[in-house]
Amino acid sequence: MSDVEIGRAKRARRVYAFDDIAIMPSRRTRDPQDVSTTWSIDAYQFDIPFLAAPMDSVVSPATAIQIGRLGGLGVLDLEGLWTRYDDPEPVLAEIRELPAADATRRMQELYSRPIQPELVTARLAEIRAAGVTVAGALSPQRTQELYETVVAAGVDLFVIRGTTVSAEHVSKTGRPLNLKKFIYELDVPVIVGGAAGYTPALHLMRTGAAGVLVGFGGGAASTTRRALGIHAPMATAIADVAGARRDYMDESGGRYVHVIADGGLGTSGDIAKAFSVGADAVMLGSTLARATEAPGGGWHWGTEAHHSELPRGHRVEVGSIAPLEQILFGPSTVANGSMNLVGALRRSMATTGYSDLKEFQRVEVVVAPYSVG
Repeated sequence: MSDVEIGRAKRARRVYAFDDIAIMPSRRTRDPQDVSTTWSIDAYQFDIPFLAAPMDSVVSPATAIQIGRLGGLGVLDLEGLWTRYDDPEPVLAEIRELPAADATRRMQELYSRPIQPELVTARLAEIRAAGVTVAGALSPQRTQELYETVVAAGVDLFVIRGTTVSAEHVSKTGRPLNLKKFIYELDVPVIVGGAAGYTPALHLMRTGAAGVLVGFGGGAASTTRRALGIHAPMATAIADVAGARRDYMDESGGRYVHVIADGGLGTSGDIAKAFSVGADAVMLGSTLARATEAPGGGWHWGTEAHHSELPRGHRVEVGSIAPLEQILFGPSTVANGSMNLVGALRRSMATTGYSDLKEFQRVEVVVAPYSVG
């Protein structure tokens, strides 16, 4: 990929967002009903390759159960309101009603309530009792403190999710999490991220992770690009991490690490493009926050929105457009790519002649003309 000159002292690599690329049809087409959207990671199999993001506006124990029954995976934020409050419903209602000028400050106060380990156990037990795959997420900072509680509660998939997660975190003030040692000693598969490039992803794969989350600052509620000046356009980020997956397979003698796109997936077209450049699955936030059952009630926010020192996100109004099942499986009553996400993915695969997701990763992709220059 050719560099461009920013100025005499700086060159930069050209990278691409989803809007910059397009999927090209091939000589073959298929019927959408003949296309498989199944996905498996470790011993767990899913009908659809969608993970609901661990955000309080998206996943509650109830919605995690519902998503599981619909064939996907709901990941509960184990540092969210559900593990801080016995009854978070009044808190959620307050967040929905907050004036914009007060939202960040008040959310910082609400999320300052200590995490209660017994609630971590109770929430995960509620999901397990429903008979669906159980997944919970912690930040790297909280993992060492709470992982024993999480594992004892019977989690199936452990997610370590942060704005960016490094296999080589350096700290002068505390002992960082040793990911390789932690994953080696854990009895459950671990998904870790975010990563935004080839080298950090390759290092995360070498820790023994079952999956790597790809994305940095691209979500609908994120202001990381504005606050820190850091952003990873998703088409290139996913393709880079998929390259790390390929090289790690050669290096490890065939071990496959799943690439999970996380952020910037606002429409069904974006979701299809994520698979076309190498994703195995996608983690969805705002697209599922629009469900009528979503705990955010038409509002959406992530953990960055209430960071105690430097908030890098905000609460955004996304509206409630349809039940979760309709958002996933249709029928769609709009033409903007916000509903029937699974149907759209099936049709994109069928239109280009591919029968499963692994094959679809080989589809031809072009750079759209308006992105060149």
